[in-house]
Amino acid sequence: MPRLPFARRPLARSISALIPVTAVLLCASASAQEEAASNETVVVTATALKVDTPLVETPRPVSSVDREELETRNVQQLDETFRYRAGVLSGHFGSDNNTDWFKVRGFDQSTYQDGLRIYREGFYQWLPEPYGLERVDVFKGPSSILYGEAPPGGLINAVSKRPTETPQGEVNLQLGNRNHRQVGIDTSGPVGESDDVRYRLVGLYKERDGDLDATENERYYFAPSLAVDFSDDTTVTFLASVQKDDGVPVNAFKLPYGTVENTPFGRVDPQTNFSEPGYDKDERTQWALGYELRHSLNDTWRFEQDLRYSELDLELRSTYAFFMADEREAARGHVYRDGSIDSWTVDNRMVGTWYTDRTENTLLLGADYQNLGVSGQEADPFPFGDPIDIFDPTYGNFTPVGADDLLTREIDKEQTGLYAQNQLRIDDRWVLLGGVRYDQAETENSNLTAGTTQRSDDDQVSWSGGAMYLGENGVNPYISYTESFDPLGRVDSDGELYDPREGRQWEAGVKVAPFGWDGYVTAALFDLEESNTLVNSPAGFQVQEGERTSQGFELEGVGYLTDDLKITAAYTYTDSRLEDDDRAPLIPRHQASTWLDYAFTGGALNGVTLGGGVRYVGSTVDTSVADNTEVDSYTLVDAMVGYEFADGWEAQVNVNNLTDKEYVASCEYWCYYGESRSVIGSVKYSW
Repeated sequence: MPRLPFARRPLARSISALIPVTAVLLCASASAQEEAASNETVVVTATALKVDTPLVETPRPVSSVDREELETRNVQQLDETFRYRAGVLSGHFGSDNNTDWFKVRGFDQSTYQDGLRIYREGFYQWLPEPYGLERVDVFKGPSSILYGEAPPGGLINAVSKRPTETPQGEVNLQLGNRNHRQVGIDTSGPVGESDDVRYRLVGLYKERDGDLDATENERYYFAPSLAVDFSDDTTVTFLASVQKDDGVPVNAFKLPYGTVENTPFGRVDPQTNFSEPGYDKDERTQWALGYELRHSLNDTWRFEQDLRYSELDLELRSTYAFFMADEREAARGHVYRDGSIDSWTVDNRMVGTWYTDRTENTLLLGADYQNLGVSGQEADPFPFGDPIDIFDPTYGNFTPVGADDLLTREIDKEQTGLYAQNQLRIDDRWVLLGGVRYDQAETENSNLTAGTTQRSDDDQVSWSGGAMYLGENGVNPYISYTESFDPLGRVDSDGELYDPREGRQWEAGVKVAPFGWDGYVTAALFDLEESNTLVNSPAGFQVQEGERTSQGFELEGVGYLTDDLKITAAYTYTDSRLEDDDRAPLIPRHQASTWLDYAFTGGALNGVTLGGGVRYVGSTVDTSVADNTEVDSYTLVDAMVGYEFADGWEAQVNVNNLTDKEYVASCEYWCYYGESRSVIGSVKYSW
């Protein structure tokens, strides 16, 4: 029988959403795999705790989307990954071709790749290419204990494809609306006759028009990797990537007038572009080189080290509507960035495990270092050019940014962290977890044009703890406490550095993975608080004021109802509030989603897979305006059909927003239309 996209397998793909966020891609032990296969239950190890841990023993809220699901949903951008998982909001700023947007539990998140920080400072945004990923994990809530500086919402970790011991490969071709074209190549296997040296080569070319008129993006991507077993105890995996994007940015900023507000001239068409298509551009080149070292010292201790150097060069010209000048025309501003960022990140860990008759104890000791440098020229002119007619725009009425308008800026940021975590398992029933971390962060922001410099030195001690009871029936309740620390390298509208953000979270939940069922259900209650939060002012600038809180409930499940029918379902309730007890903007109280996959395994439809899902996002408010504008809820339908029509050959069609619903996704000073219908057809040959 041919392999179907969601055919049932022991070790269960369906439970993968509980696999915690990884800093290191570690495999489950062979013995655990064999036990899981024989019992048709899931016993996978995971690394949210940076140590091998059975997933049912992790008192932390996590979700994961693996390679198979990324392909089935045909994920084109990282922020499309968790549309069918609890606790994560995406698409609230519409379709963007130069940034990924997430909110986790009502807050911002940090982005990691292969367990090391991806820096996203202002408009300098590192963008992981989904085709080069094996899976994507989200760790919900504060995560500074093991990962250093991070906002309180959570952490998203993109895990790169790795070399394989078995030769394999694929060629993937795609065509779709908005002139979508893509070709991808992925090949892997041993170098020579021995599997001590293994390689992987991943390459991609794609282009597509944006969701606004006269916007587009073209991408070249290449990611080679090499794994070398120097001995039975020592393995090094080298990882590299280079990615080049050229395009015209999708600037989705629209004003309430003409979107959520009526006008004498009707509503603004969602595809209307208020920028300058002939002048605006987004050209970026990003590359990275690093390695992962794994060395077993003895039966008790092992040493692990991850290191990466990365660099991003950016040329950005982006024009946007700022406010209405009269009934038809909007005054505009402009963002000019021409510079680069470079960063070093390294994480060193010692992991020790020992046993007694009643206990299993795992101690993790770590030290990490992060260094970021930003340098470039920038300008934020206002007004930029003449006002533009938002109902019938004409372009070209502006003066380009000149050398005299530019400010030269340099930002240097360093963080050093020391952390320890102990995990104790007692009588195969109790799991106790405790951790502590010390961070020292230095930030220097220099305006070389004005000859001014702002410096900050911050240090922080963060704590975490948790307990879980492992029930005989597969019902595992837990409670946890975590903290976060996030020094900001950005400046406010007065050129002053922001204070560090701090977060704290209490959580109680249960993970249910009954013996003999290929699936899981999780439920969690959380109480999350951030100090020194950032909000948008009525003038459209980010200001730092007070506290922000978020309380809520999450319910998530993935599993097989029959051998051929798989369900993915999630519900999220989030009550996110600012210090004055107003509802936080952008964050809906209610989110719900359900996706069904059915794989035909016989008869005339053998080889066909059908999938369909519904996503509901509740209403939101915009507290940056005096009347707290309310944005209506919306419901979207997605669908896919796949067919394995020959040995190694698969065809697939994905449609997102099947009904081409026109809707406003959110408002926060500006308003953002949601993405229009997307149709993409794929043909893949695998060997």
